[in-house]
Amino acid sequence: MVEVRIRTNRGTGTIKVEVSDLKFSGSEYKKIQAKRKAEVGSINVSTGRGTGKKNLKDIPEPTEKPKPRRLSTNRGTKTVEL
Repeated sequence: MVEVRIRTNRGTGTIKVEVSDLKFSGSEYKKIQAKRKAEVGSINVSTGRGTGKKNLKDIPEPTEKPKPRRLSTNRGTKTVEL
């Protein structure tokens, strides 16, 4: 069990929740997100604090981020691209 803080009320408040399985970030969550999106199909979702609408099929698929290839040098003051 891990204790996690969750933001509430448009980011002004927090609550603490006990979580047994951390599946709300990272590559595992992206797989779950893509699966849910495929199951739902074509529906409208609200955007921008509920003031706008967007069709779910128009939102691009989640992609994996490229890993940076950099090396620190000079006591960590300079980075070199590999």
